[in-house]
Amino acid sequence: MRIAFLLAVLAGGVFYTYIAFTDLSFLTRSGRLGPGFFPRIIGLSMVTITIWCLVDALREARADEEQFGSWRDVVILIVVAVLYAVLLRLFGGFVATFIYLVIMLSILNRGRHVQNAVLSLVLPVAVYLLFDKILNASMPPALFDLPI
Repeated sequence: MRIAFLLAVLAGGVFYTYIAFTDLSFLTRSGRLGPGFFPRIIGLSMVTITIWCLVDALREARADEEQFGSWRDVVILIVVAVLYAVLLRLFGGFVATFIYLVIMLSILNRGRHVQNAVLSLVLPVAVYLLFDKILNASMPPALFDLPI
């Protein structure tokens, strides 16, 4: 299960890094750091750390061959990560992150509904406050605005 989760995080990290490198500029016209500076650092760090953890998990899994039997979970987590990318474009960062966390936590943290609901709500709010209020950077805009 850990390997499946790391593969899903790696897929999300690669997608995030791709968007950071292709859509956001590294420098502004005046030569200052642009809106792509911070997302590139975060994306590359996420991919590097995830690969490191994945290699570590694969080394541990050699002793325990049971973990390779959960390829169904890998496919589900990758599909949910792709769904997150689509929802990010449609409904924006806050709503997409909330939906993504509800689905992921219901798969990875079964039976803890209250904890999953609290985490699914608190983490997007914290990310919103970090980006919008502290870093003065906006969350990804939505094609469809929801009345919330």
